Amino acid sequence: MKVKINKHAVKVLNQMLEKAEEGEMIRVYITENHGNHAHYDLKLDQKTEHDEVVQSDKDIPILLDTRDVDFLDGVWIQYFHVPQPGFTIYNPAKEHHHH
Repeated sequence: MKVKINKHAVKVLNQMLEKAEEGEMIRVYITENHGNHAHYDLKLDQKTEHDEVVQSDKDIPILLDTRDVDFLDGVWIQYFHVPQPGFTIYNPAKEHHHH
């Protein structure tokens, strides 16, 4: 599986990792699945039996649940400062949908 991260997200993810408990990593997970696209979020979490640790293109390891490979493989984590600070996470291989 593959994960891409933009340069702004690298800084914020590294700040999260500095506050992580021992063994915690960044997890990208699906909050909603609409069939042809999904909504994503991220959090600090421990590795479980269904996880794969994926080295992102910016050398930050990311936890992905292998049971959701169709939606998680190729996910792109971006952080933007405007219009308000926050992450945008999506998979360009799937339909991108904004609410």
